[in-house]
Amino acid sequence: MRIAQVAPLYESVPPKFYGGTERVVSYLTEELVREGHEVTLFASGDSVTAARLVAPCLKALRLDTECVDKMAHHILLLEHVFSSASEFDIIHFHVDYMHFPLTRRLGIRALTTLHGRLDLPDLVPLYYEYSDMPVVSISDAQRAPLKQARWAGTVYHGLPPNLYSFNPHPEGYFAFIGRISPEKRIDIAIDIAIRLGVPLKIAAKVDPADRVYFATQIEPLLDHPLIEYIGEISEVDKNTFLGNARALLFTVDWPEPFGLAMIEALACGTPVIALRRGSIPEIIEDGVTGFVADGPDAALGAAERVGELDRAECRAAFERRFTCERMAHDYLEIYTALARPRTRALSIVPPLTDAPVLQAAQSLG
Repeated sequence: MRIAQVAPLYESVPPKFYGGTERVVSYLTEELVREGHEVTLFASGDSVTAARLVAPCLKALRLDTECVDKMAHHILLLEHVFSSASEFDIIHFHVDYMHFPLTRRLGIRALTTLHGRLDLPDLVPLYYEYSDMPVVSISDAQRAPLKQARWAGTVYHGLPPNLYSFNPHPEGYFAFIGRISPEKRIDIAIDIAIRLGVPLKIAAKVDPADRVYFATQIEPLLDHPLIEYIGEISEVDKNTFLGNARALLFTVDWPEPFGLAMIEALACGTPVIALRRGSIPEIIEDGVTGFVADGPDAALGAAERVGELDRAECRAAFERRFTCERMAHDYLEIYTALARPRTRALSIVPPLTDAPVLQAAQSLG
């Protein structure tokens, strides 16, 4: 197939440091190329890919100190995509909903993976209006707030099987990786580590929006001999960081859409201790690849029992469920269904009246 992958421009594909969406786009793109498909990747110019790269900006916007208006670059991204839309059998967007008006009016064959949280009242009228746009969820739980969307499927993320190596003999620390923000609840992970007397290593970034939270709520907690704050780490460093951990503490307290760090840990054989939020019960097999806890106290007890789990089974579960080959095949089934010749002209869904849209928005507010 002739496939376009459209990535956000905030990080390169793959990202140099943090960046879940761009990392997944990279794994999917490279697997599709490996399987013989003709793939064009629309991404920042510092991306690395075996696909044909079309770059509306020279480098990732988050790390570009000269970039002031990030939206300007994304408008150029859409221009590049839509000016060449006829070249593709399917265009796969990873940029939320910003392309919906053009996709509808041009009638192109497109699919959108929604990578973020959807429990926002602002999204309700949007997805009522664009209920003709086929979208993919990255977990079944992610769909719950937007039942009116046109769901084409759920596709779990996947990783290259050789990206991480199985480590049957970890060191004695817990790991936390990702982003420091209120919903990630790193304070719970710190509390678990201190109460159990186990070292905790933290590899995480702090976004500008969360710097006050970090400085006032989290930084004071780091002044403990058991807590080591490392900061952002690269993809190369993740294998050692996660593989040597006794367990990954994934103590998020929000409707987690997927949680890429969980399957990165499983690929190393490292079990996961997590709260029962969003996608987590779908990803972690409770009592097999980790423990799914109903609150911080239960997570503490689970972390104490993590030695009962079989690290080899964690790796085996990754190989069964979360490889990029499985991810690519799931997407190809959806691509094929969407790319079938149409028997009639594209039907444009008329706007809804203000009343039901307002009522729907209020139901979440």
